[in-house]
Amino acid sequence: MAQAEEARARLCAAHGWDESAVELVPVIATGDRIQDRPLAEIGGKALWTKELDQSLHERRIDAAVHSMKDVETIRPEWLAIAAILPRADVRDVLFGAAGIADLPAGARVGTSAPRRAAQLLHLRPDCTIVPFRGNVATRLGKLAAGEADATLLAAAGLERLGGGYGGAPLPVEAWLPAPAQGAIGIECRADDAATRALLAAIDDRSSRARVMAERALLLALGGNCHSPVAVHARIEADMIVMRAALFSPDGTARVDGEARFPADDTAAPAALAQDLLARADASITRHFSGSA
Repeated sequence: MAQAEEARARLCAAHGWDESAVELVPVIATGDRIQDRPLAEIGGKALWTKELDQSLHERRIDAAVHSMKDVETIRPEWLAIAAILPRADVRDVLFGAAGIADLPAGARVGTSAPRRAAQLLHLRPDCTIVPFRGNVATRLGKLAAGEADATLLAAAGLERLGGGYGGAPLPVEAWLPAPAQGAIGIECRADDAATRALLAAIDDRSSRARVMAERALLLALGGNCHSPVAVHARIEADMIVMRAALFSPDGTARVDGEARFPADDTAAPAALAQDLLARADASITRHFSGSA
């Protein structure tokens, strides 16, 4: 809802509308209802989109607001990603210690994200992963109750809820985020030219270039909710600089790569994906269908 409110505020500012011109329609996703199991066990990323897709298809809503990191790389042709809002902080925030190196020996770290688990175990193989799902309050409540010694949350989500939660942001140089982390996307029906035109006014070109490049990498890898992949794209002198890492789920294996390319070079992310897979061992590649 915080993301929907941001989208409404940007639309109203761009078009000079009163807030009442945009109605927010709450839709509860399966991913919100089922919080006792990892997403990969109950259907993956579609759990965050299918109810919204249905609402769009039935024309009960004109546009759907998503966390882009939770949106499948292959979307129905009748949908269009009409806007990517200015990307927020892409970093993860560690709660329970000042940094990964400061976690106590044998620490229990709460997360249900394969990327976070694998990246953590690669750096700290002595730690144990404890499955954690739920919203910010739920996960911090579990941490406070002693269900884990530490947990990781997205900085962007914390900021959108007003901040003030504390925690230690992890620098992207040492801890890569998830593909499209920190980005809000707005989808509408592809044939709805009027809505697409309205949403185009709040599309951030730089953020779109970075997010779509990261999604293109994930698509070429054949990654899914089981696939531990981390990537960060930045813009430097009109070029996209992309760093990516693939992991085995237990963190024992890791392969890194980097590419620099123009924003309109749609083949470059796929080339980086194939380079990563070519250098990775079987403990990694078995989790990516792009290696086939």
